[in-house]
Amino acid sequence: MVFNTKKFIEREKERLRKKVGKEKAIVATSGGVDSTACAMLAHQVLGNKVKVVFIDDGLMRQDEGKSVKALLKKKGINLLILNKQKQFFSALKGLTDPEEKRKAFRDIFYKVLGKAIKDYKARFLIQGTIAADILETKKKIKTQHNVLSQIKINPARYGLEIIEPLKTIYKPQVRLAAKALGLPSQIYKRMPFPGPGLLCRVVDEVTPVRVKIVREATQIVEKYLKALKPFQAFAVLLNDKATGLSKGKRLFGNIIVIRSVESEDALKAKPTEIPYSVLNKIQKELTKTIPSVVKVLYDLTPKPPSTIEYI
Repeated sequence: MVFNTKKFIEREKERLRKKVGKEKAIVATSGGVDSTACAMLAHQVLGNKVKVVFIDDGLMRQDEGKSVKALLKKKGINLLILNKQKQFFSALKGLTDPEEKRKAFRDIFYKVLGKAIKDYKARFLIQGTIAADILETKKKIKTQHNVLSQIKINPARYGLEIIEPLKTIYKPQVRLAAKALGLPSQIYKRMPFPGPGLLCRVVDEVTPVRVKIVREATQIVEKYLKALKPFQAFAVLLNDKATGLSKGKRLFGNIIVIRSVESEDALKAKPTEIPYSVLNKIQKELTKTIPSVVKVLYDLTPKPPSTIEYI
């Protein structure tokens, strides 16, 4: 069936208008296409009855909050940045199991938003949950941070009533909707970035130091692979270490994995065919820029059997 973008937007705007009525709402955005499309949709329907918030959890790309704020300002949307890094790292301290980390993130995420709803005297939370998020969580492949009622967790426990305008569509349709809503190509063409952010790319315990390493590595990987226009490309920090050399001396250092895939809807994916010369440039900059890195690997595994993200 052909996706009718205009009809979809008109239908969801009308649903939003009827649901919210004279009440206030909050939209949580991370700067990704899903949540930013929701922010635009809500803003166009609700105007000053909606407050758009960005949670600075310490797990985003470099200066993400600033760039999202600048972009939304051009669209007439004032973004409120909530600095909650301390709370998130405290919640994640000592956790190594992937599902435990995702669930801990989800819990603090909704607690923060529950407080924001209360502070703003709003009734509704509007969020960018899409069909793939619900599918993967229901199948217990991995817990997506923005899925509650679909797995029988009542949002009321966080003081929330949630609206999910995008929950019936997948990434390709979201991109079409985002474009039709007036968002720039830097958003509607943007690579997917997980809601829990760099948590998904740190194997083992998530600490500020380890996140800093993978954030720097991600910037390098994205820079060199931008021209190839992959569906998704990033760096992963493994929990294992390996022996290397630094200034002629032994160094038991970190291992970075380069991950780049081609996909349509994130349900299936195949590895990007990256020229060896490009991989070598990435390796050289990673080991030069991040001295603790002694090995750089490239992940050749498709989805399935692998998932795209590591956690």
